[in-house]
Amino acid sequence: MKENLSEEEMRQALFGPSKNNESEPENTPEEPASPDAPPWKVVKSLSPKLRVTLRVSKEFEGNTELFTYDANTLSTFVAEQSAKAEAKKKKFKYFELVSIKPS
Repeated sequence: MKENLSEEEMRQALFGPSKNNESEPENTPEEPASPDAPPWKVVKSLSPKLRVTLRVSKEFEGNTELFTYDANTLSTFVAEQSAKAEAKKKKFKYFELVSIKPS
């Protein structure tokens, strides 16, 4: 075995042949997307979600509505607080927690 290797020979021994030395072109044409497929990919959420259901009203003992909110957290307390904050943005004043379930 040779004791004095050049830098290029050491790189080739450690990392294999470099892409610059290969005769194949790097730009290979990609397969065209089908015309039916949307141009974007649908990404699923990686974080677990909690669905918070509140009974909300704008008046005390007035007509109530069901308000649902999907929170990106595992903490039920944080999910409830963020659902109430979102309901406040929609001008609701009174809240009653109905349920918190994973979705």
